[in-house]
Amino acid sequence: MIFSSLIFLFMFLPIVLILYYVTPRRFRNLTLFIVDLVFYSWGEPMLVILMLVSIMINYFAGVLLGAKRQKKKLSKLIFIVAIVLNLGLLGFFKYVGFIGETLNFVLPFLNIPVLQVSLPIGISFYTFQTMSYTIDVYRNTVKVQKNIIAFGTYVSLFPQLIAGPIVRYEDVAEQMMNRRENLQQFTDGVKIFLVGLSKKILIANEMGSLWDAVRESGASSGALGAWAGIIAYTLQIYFDFSGYSDMAIGLGKMFGFEFMKNFDYPYISKSITEFWRRWHISLGTWFREYVYIPLGGNRKGLARQIINIGVVWFLTGLWHGASWNFILWGVYFGILLVIEKSFLLKLLKKSPAVIGHIYSMILVVFGWVLFYFEDMGQMGTFIARLFGSDGFMMSADIQARVISYIPLLILAAVVSTPLFTTLYHKIKSLPVKYVLDNSACIGSLLLCTASLVSSSYNPFLYFKF
Repeated sequence: MIFSSLIFLFMFLPIVLILYYVTPRRFRNLTLFIVDLVFYSWGEPMLVILMLVSIMINYFAGVLLGAKRQKKKLSKLIFIVAIVLNLGLLGFFKYVGFIGETLNFVLPFLNIPVLQVSLPIGISFYTFQTMSYTIDVYRNTVKVQKNIIAFGTYVSLFPQLIAGPIVRYEDVAEQMMNRRENLQQFTDGVKIFLVGLSKKILIANEMGSLWDAVRESGASSGALGAWAGIIAYTLQIYFDFSGYSDMAIGLGKMFGFEFMKNFDYPYISKSITEFWRRWHISLGTWFREYVYIPLGGNRKGLARQIINIGVVWFLTGLWHGASWNFILWGVYFGILLVIEKSFLLKLLKKSPAVIGHIYSMILVVFGWVLFYFEDMGQMGTFIARLFGSDGFMMSADIQARVISYIPLLILAAVVSTPLFTTLYHKIKSLPVKYVLDNSACIGSLLLCTASLVSSSYNPFLYFKF
């Protein structure tokens, strides 16, 4: 992973940018499409075929839907077949093992062979993207894309292929054919990319190292250590995922694309409802547009709204992984959102902001416990440890480790708020801004490079989703 990251930064990306900008404009989608396939095949060459199959299914579904739009029954059949094929591919590669294990647990006498299928990187993301296109063509809200290279580029676009944001075709349809790259956009892209890289390498990795140390220490961490560990994980998953999203958005700008913001400082939220407006915005938007609203949203009374929220959050949990802890995590947040919709949100709005913030963060941190532990026994043990089952004090080794991380924990907590962004905008018009920008860009790149070279710890949490 470390070697691959350095190759990407200092070989792959510069070469791709040069190739892209020396290519005549009308062939740039083709250049990107080829690059995308090379990038995806880097880790899993055979699974490029799966992506190409997904591209072909949805491309031809779109063409047929456009041609047969007046024939309602045929159009509906084409649409259903396309959606079934999309979900079938996702279901087979992501959930077939989980389904087999669950059936064997519930009905052990069946003794069903459990298939061990390699999970294609990014399949959840690009499947949702292709489905958004087919659904919107069926709804007649976007034009059919008859250029298969442009459509293939949209599906496989390497900046956001691995971990989002989930880009709906509607949002980039015009950009696919008529984008106009410029120097300012490229410069902004470099800055955003380096911000994301710094989040990932300098903060997320360090928080992950602390979480691993606490978790692996077991009972010797005590309640205080367990809380320090899960807070570190809370910061790790935010800076890992938002960092990757920033890198994707920055890379998109370098190639002339504008992707939607995926995070909006979720840890400053004063309710769970607000938190989910700020966290993984593209996924929330997808489920709202293609599941929640078609089910009726909040238009058919409170009882129906509660059912719709339940369906969305069950699917949200399942989307994140083929394991019961993810379903539990989704149901947990679904229940919290229903409670807030029913009465609690009104009370929180009347309460001091600090009350809402503390309430939200406690529930979010606990939610990450459910998210992390796929083994229910380990989850139960850790939850008990949080409440003192192994005592409250840390061992000397863990205490020293946690204390050494306190400055970075504080810095990470501050960076997860809009404070630095607000300060940056205040000096935006001053001449010193250019000096600070350039110094920060060079400094962050050097620090990230040094960290990658010197450390063997560089996980990407959302690769598995």
